[in-house]
Amino acid sequence: MAPIKRHEALKTLSRDHHHGLLLCFKIRQGIKNGTSFKDIKKYLDFFFENHLRAHFREEEEHVFPVLGNDHPLVKTALSQHRSLETLFTTVDDPGRTIPIIENELEQHIRFEERQLFNIIQLEATTEQLKYLMNVLSHETHDPDKDWPDHFWKQN
Repeated sequence: MAPIKRHEALKTLSRDHHHGLLLCFKIRQGIKNGTSFKDIKKYLDFFFENHLRAHFREEEEHVFPVLGNDHPLVKTALSQHRSLETLFTTVDDPGRTIPIIENELEQHIRFEERQLFNIIQLEATTEQLKYLMNVLSHETHDPDKDWPDHFWKQN
């Protein structure tokens, strides 16, 4: 698949998506390495509270309004956000929820990158894109710098 030409206004969120896909990889590697689901869950809690929750909020407050909350693709994204929030905040049975998180998060990111963001780029006005560039211009932070246990690197 050819790389997607992402508008500058959405590049910060796309970089966040890259970290989300890396999270999915880390989950798979952690499971492969025999890391306990309890330890993986600690990292998921950290990632959700320090990165993903704010990412969802930025999309919902600033990006999705370009199409409106009644747009079918936005409705899908919002539904996926609620489902992922529920999964990330579920404390019971991490052995069941963690593989679901890995799958649903990856599918969600691919949906936003391949479908939703492409439509937003096409339909956004010049003013909307300028607004997004202003409000979404923060640095993308590497979550691993703040997490000591890189369980996904173990053999």
